[in-house]
Amino acid sequence: MTKIQEISLDDLWESAPKSDRPFNPELLINLPNLARRYLENAIAPGTPLASAVRLWMHGEIKLGKHWHSFKAEEVICWDRGMIWQVTTLMNGLPILGDDRIVDGVGEAKWNTIQKSGEDITRSCVGRVHSESMWLPSVLCNPDIIWTELNVSQVQATFTALGEPAKITLTVSNQGVLEQIKVDRWGNPDAGAFQYNDFGGIVEKIGTFEGYTIPTQLRGGWFFGSERFESEGDFFHCTIEKAIYQ
Repeated sequence: MTKIQEISLDDLWESAPKSDRPFNPELLINLPNLARRYLENAIAPGTPLASAVRLWMHGEIKLGKHWHSFKAEEVICWDRGMIWQVTTLMNGLPILGDDRIVDGVGEAKWNTIQKSGEDITRSCVGRVHSESMWLPSVLCNPDIIWTELNVSQVQATFTALGEPAKITLTVSNQGVLEQIKVDRWGNPDAGAFQYNDFGGIVEKIGTFEGYTIPTQLRGGWFFGSERFESEGDFFHCTIEKAIYQ
């Protein structure tokens, strides 16, 4: 069996099947208005419905009490998982990070500190669920149950990578994604693992290869509460480039 750390970004990317099925807005006719508006804005007609995205990004990440700039590359392959590789500096020294969930096994690594196990795997899956915002084609799956919560929020319920997902999207009148929230397994209080509100605020959007996605956002734990601003906000990123297949 191939060890998870032996699977590279290129390996995961190249394993994704090439899509030849074009996006047709008529396929969304039975969806709630808000879900349809979001997907029609996020995917241009005729765009191949991708199963994977490769992202290049930079930003700031909060490690402990301090913010550190970072650069990262990520591959999300919806049927297998994701790999996120990051470089940052701490006390002038390079810190290498690697978060991944591949084929049901999750790991989080910063330099020589490595975490794994069922809780880490479930948390990594929750991250993939939230990052469907960068791969909106997967939200066209007919197995997804959509529920319109109010005039600006719609919820998608489904199962992916073996874990139940409940994603709440806040969408503008023009169909632009403004916020995303998921129930993510984790222990942001350093206590027992449990489901917590996790999400992000979209500050800018951009279009790559027919997909209009968040290109600048900030996110973290305790999303939707006062604790998000004071404690949970730990990740600010800007997407430089995205490619799809």
